[in-house]
Amino acid sequence: MKLPFDVPESKKIRLIINTDAKNEADDQFAIVHALLTPRFRIKGIIAAQFEKTASMMNRKDTMQQSYDEIEKVLSIMGLQEEVPYYKGAVSALENEETPVPSEGAAAIVHEAMKEDSSPLYVVFLGPLTDMASALLMEPRISDRLTVVWIGGGHWPLGGWEYNLFNDIAAANVVFQSSVELWQVPHTVYTTMRVSIAELMYKVKPYGEIGQYLFQQLIDFNNWAAEAFKDSPWPKGEMWSLGDSPAISLLLDEHEYGYEMKPAPRITEDMYYVHDQKERMIRVYHFVDVRFTLEDMFAKLALTYGS
Repeated sequence: MKLPFDVPESKKIRLIINTDAKNEADDQFAIVHALLTPRFRIKGIIAAQFEKTASMMNRKDTMQQSYDEIEKVLSIMGLQEEVPYYKGAVSALENEETPVPSEGAAAIVHEAMKEDSSPLYVVFLGPLTDMASALLMEPRISDRLTVVWIGGGHWPLGGWEYNLFNDIAAANVVFQSSVELWQVPHTVYTTMRVSIAELMYKVKPYGEIGQYLFQQLIDFNNWAAEAFKDSPWPKGEMWSLGDSPAISLLLDEHEYGYEMKPAPRITEDMYYVHDQKERMIRVYHFVDVRFTLEDMFAKLALTYGS
């Protein structure tokens, strides 16, 4: 897709997106945002599993569901033949030593090992299964890419969090590796609040993809309200586009929005154990909501507006 402007080649980056695209309704917005962003050279989209949370909703075969959703989004945008997409692991890691091989993990290794001066980023909108597998398959990639992860509980305690729950072992593999890691924890990514009215006004009018983004969120909102009648979630007239920070942080790193922290080890009940001070990761405490969402809204309007 083409916007009416471009960015200097020296500022462009290589990007792989790993997404549990059919887990709810926010991944699709981040995927479309990335595909409309001229700074990104999209090297692939990988379908991620979310088996553990899906089992609580009587769903299974989640990687295939994610794969089908990626294919649908690309098809609507007319990019099915232009953007490669891959199947990731079908389940979480069984332990911290054994990878779950997949074409998605292989694609990460292949791209990382290329001789290309453009920096490589891999964003994870779900669990870290495929990144952990890639590192276990080929440890040499650890200094050849940057990982951006939407996941993990609040600092410094941790606690239950959706993406982490789907593969705790994988998170520990990545946290204990030497790969550059940017973490956007639950307390930050949930600030990406939008109202249904805002999405109807700023997303739905813009092309078939805008209509699809809006309608699939409405459909999931209605389904979830019925499925979780006794839960405070969903709230009814709003949503959190929690995966979108993975895109905006690659447009602007928010240099005052993070701190460097020693990587914790994560327990089975998802709490952080702070037992080392050598391995440092970037932990975000702020992402600019206005910048993030307005950039997406503007790109949809510039691409699909009359």
